[in-house]
Amino acid sequence: MLLCQFSDPHVVVVPPAGRVDTARHLAAAVAQVNAMAVRPDVLLLTGDLTDNGTEAEYGLLAQLLAPLQIPVLLLPGNHDERGALQAAFPQMPWLRGAGGFVQYVVEDLPLRIVVLDTTVPGEEGGHLCEQRLQWLDRTLAASARPTVIAQHHPPVATGLVCMDRVALANGADEEAIIRRHPQVERVVCGHLHRNVFARFGGTLVSVCPSTERQLQLSLAPDAPLLMSPDAAAFQLHRWDGARLSTHTLELVL
Repeated sequence: MLLCQFSDPHVVVVPPAGRVDTARHLAAAVAQVNAMAVRPDVLLLTGDLTDNGTEAEYGLLAQLLAPLQIPVLLLPGNHDERGALQAAFPQMPWLRGAGGFVQYVVEDLPLRIVVLDTTVPGEEGGHLCEQRLQWLDRTLAASARPTVIAQHHPPVATGLVCMDRVALANGADEEAIIRRHPQVERVVCGHLHRNVFARFGGTLVSVCPSTERQLQLSLAPDAPLLMSPDAAAFQLHRWDGARLSTHTLELVL
């Protein structure tokens, strides 16, 4: 099985001065996936789908994703608005998930995919309330099949201090749940605009780079948030029935 992951496309209708054309970048990523000799089974977009969460931006996002020749799984990030996202994709009723959150389970693939909503309206950082933590625990307990958890906010500190401040605030609570469920093969995230891996709860957290642009790598505690000239990118996760390997592909513009 091949799981393709895009993250943080930040689609905007008219790019602000000095910003990349995020719609052009996402269109190029879609075309690149469609042209693959071995096409992925599904595309997962791990949040910050749009920049401002507006109806117009979600309309453009839907247009950009329409040429994809594989199924699409969406989840929100801190730049998204749940109601507008749900309204823009009426053909995806699963986006109206558990407890009003955009979280759901995909059962019909070799890997079980659990989509977890970590967003808090009006906040950059993420948090899992007790309702969402309980849903995650129940969902993982329901099946011992190999599982990938998809969420926007990374649940670990990475040394990118400017982003660690706005990561998942209670990652330790999620880690305690995941440690009880050894079938979790990976937690895949976005938010950081960089490719990062870390051990977590007996498994691995994998952070996907952005199709928009990358964060400048600086591990100094007082480093400002600056963007890098590194190429926009996305990832392929290959499941061979026993292990998950990850490949990072630069965006071809």
